[in-house]
Amino acid sequence: MAESNRLHGVLVIDKAMGPTSHDVVARLRRVLGTRAIGHAGTLDPAATGVLVVAVGEATKLSPYLAAQTKEYLATVTFGTSTTTLDAEGDVVARAPIPDDLAAELARLTSIDAGQGTPASPVEEVAPRVARALEVERARDQQVPPAFSAIKMAGRAAHELARRGEDVLLAPRPVAVSRIAATGATATTLGLLLAVSKGYYVRALARDLGLTLGVPAHLSSLRRVASGTFNLDEALPWSAPRADLEQAMHTVERAALRVLPSSRLSEEGLRRARHGQPLELDHFADASTAVLSAWLGPDGVLIAIGRRSAEAGFTVERGFNYPTSTSST
Repeated sequence: MAESNRLHGVLVIDKAMGPTSHDVVARLRRVLGTRAIGHAGTLDPAATGVLVVAVGEATKLSPYLAAQTKEYLATVTFGTSTTTLDAEGDVVARAPIPDDLAAELARLTSIDAGQGTPASPVEEVAPRVARALEVERARDQQVPPAFSAIKMAGRAAHELARRGEDVLLAPRPVAVSRIAATGATATTLGLLLAVSKGYYVRALARDLGLTLGVPAHLSSLRRVASGTFNLDEALPWSAPRADLEQAMHTVERAALRVLPSSRLSEEGLRRARHGQPLELDHFADASTAVLSAWLGPDGVLIAIGRRSAEAGFTVERGFNYPTSTSST
């Protein structure tokens, strides 16, 4: 593959249902002519929506892009649970929906159809659902799905699960900043949620079912935002190269959408280029944040820098590229 040395930036892709996140990256590598491409947060093949893709030197931003809050529209289906916790897996349990839950879903359905407008529809019309959502809103530990890419003894958990082995993953810290019902059918509940890195919406479906006393699985998932990157600026993964280049955010612009900025002096620029520690007088304007994007006097991104009381200002990741592709 002939490498392009001028493509550096961030793309927002609207992933379709079917391809894996790796499939999207592989296609972009072929179209853009570079292997220096990665994504900032996996989407399952059955999921759609925002996939943030870093190109060239922007791959150094991947940890900061991936750490951003993700927003989703999800549908949970009650009455069946599956091996994978979504519609792709084999059914492992079936049970009728309890009468009180069915009645609440019916009332939510009527509100969604415009037949009622209480001030707080979920809390007032569906108290059992509201309590279950409150449990999830307060969740700070989550057991990941057995069918996941988490490593166990050097093997991906999903590989072991497919072989029929018992996979017991330890709970992981998560945070839920928003969760709300968006509508319902006789057997499903629509949700809007904003969650931290490492949160599995498939596990949310499982846990909602456990709280409500009925098998459940995730039947649809669409990521509508990753940090400040959203569907309004997303391109289909099949877009031609010219459109991709035109839509690519510069490395500077992408960095400033996830981190505060600091402006270097000329001496600060020189020291940062060499990975040397800096002091306050090496900045024309220094952010008080622990991490910030260090810009040179001309506005070019030089480094992601760390500020601490012990070490002062240190370079965490340095950047070296002639130019970015777009001024988006």
